[in-house]
Amino acid sequence: MLSQHLADHRRRHPGVAVVEDVRLGGGAKAVLDAAAAGAELVVIGRRERRHRLGMLLGPVAHAVLHHSTAPVAVVPHP
Repeated sequence: MLSQHLADHRRRHPGVAVVEDVRLGGGAKAVLDAAAAGAELVVIGRRERRHRLGMLLGPVAHAVLHHSTAPVAVVPHP
C-alpha cells in the first residue's frame, strides 16, 4: 500500500531517493535504529487522537521526535 501511495510522488520527483522501511512492532527503538543508520528524514505515522488541550502523540512518535538524529515528519493516519 505504501509503494502504491508513493508511486505518483516518485514519478513527479525522480531525483529524490525514497527508501521504504515499514516497521511494525519494535517500538521507538526500531525506528531510532533505522534513523541512526543514516536516514535523512524519518517519516512516522500517528493515530488521530484529540485531547481538550490539542493533539496527542503516542509514546513511539514522542520518543522518535526527541531522540532521532535525523529530521522527523509526523503524519496523521487518515
